[in-house]
Amino acid sequence: MRHVMRGVLVTAKATTLSEGELSSMDQFQCPPRVGSVTVSSTESSGRLMRYWWLIGLVLLLCTAAPAAAQISIGIGVPSLEIGIHLPALPRLTIVPGSPVYYAPRVDSNFFFYDGMYWVYQGDNWYSSSWYNGPWAAVDPNLVPVFILRVPVRYYRHPPTHFRGWAPSAPPRWGEHWGSSWEQKRSGWNQVDRRHLPPAAPVPTYQRQYTGKRYPTPQQQPVLHSQKYKYQPREPVVQRYYQQQHAAPPQHGQPQRGGQEKGR
Repeated sequence: MRHVMRGVLVTAKATTLSEGELSSMDQFQCPPRVGSVTVSSTESSGRLMRYWWLIGLVLLLCTAAPAAAQISIGIGVPSLEIGIHLPALPRLTIVPGSPVYYAPRVDSNFFFYDGMYWVYQGDNWYSSSWYNGPWAAVDPNLVPVFILRVPVRYYRHPPTHFRGWAPSAPPRWGEHWGSSWEQKRSGWNQVDRRHLPPAAPVPTYQRQYTGKRYPTPQQQPVLHSQKYKYQPREPVVQRYYQQQHAAPPQHGQPQRGGQEKGR
């Protein structure tokens, strides 16, 4: 109501302006109009600044994207809970003719190779430097070939798409993951048994870390570097070790990444 009354007073005053006031108003120049909308110079400059700011932001994102893609290459940060809760470090047995171990008493596709534990679950590969995780997701393009070559019979919990595949042969990863994957991993199944690398030693020091003594994600890299002196051979594992030793401590609980449960 107050605004309405104020408008009426302004209108009434405008009808009683003197001639001097009218002549001074004639000298006032209205701002330019675009169509029927009045645009002040301040509004125009503000819009122009926002326009250039938006262009700058787009250019910044475009230049940052390739760098981010390069940083993400490798094994991820170990932050996943995939449902494996082993009471202790399981017994590991070497796969014949391979530098890979498997866990015959664990109801999971649980392997050890090049200083890392590897689990295949839900059509995803996970890896960790500790037998109960937390786990990091591994891109299928980065899984070491010796892990891919493990015969079907050593998968203690094989998925349904393994059915009908020869137990003594590796899984048909190219058939399962498609031609694009197979082109990137060409020759993954070509085994030269004359040049097999030696199997990495099992980190038996972890046997003393069970139950409530199992270390936190913040403690694990420190203990591993102190008690396990093996140097990995695989480039993807080497980058993971470097990342773990250089990364600041991670806080918080591991995120859930699967439903399998070890025995």
